[in-house]
Amino acid sequence: MKKSVLLNSEISYEIAKIGHTQTITIGDAGLPIPKGVKRIDLAVTRQIPSFLSVLDAVLAEMKVEKIVLADEIKEKAPELKEQILNRFQPDGAAVVFVKHEQFKKLTEESNVIIRTGETTPYANIILQSGVTF
Repeated sequence: MKKSVLLNSEISYEIAKIGHTQTITIGDAGLPIPKGVKRIDLAVTRQIPSFLSVLDAVLAEMKVEKIVLADEIKEKAPELKEQILNRFQPDGAAVVFVKHEQFKKLTEESNVIIRTGETTPYANIILQSGVTF
């Protein structure tokens, strides 16, 4: 059995096969999943699992060099924005803000989208893979 925090085999597999600059999206319960993009649906009920708990589990295994957030999070969920950014302070990942419509367009290029039960507005993130060497 795995020792690390992340126990979901599908998510662990996606992280293991991702290459440099490829992306994984973690989304709230309402984020549309584009046709052709793999979906890992974790949503059980409202807030279960939460966006941040899934983000933390993914970050335990994935090296991230850049994140993309919707610009609207600054006004609609500023506390969540700060909680997200605090997770990337030590590593210094680049942070990019785009309009939500552009964010949804960018998800079309993601290797996988992980759907959470989160209902906080704009609780979505695109994680661009870095390298560990």
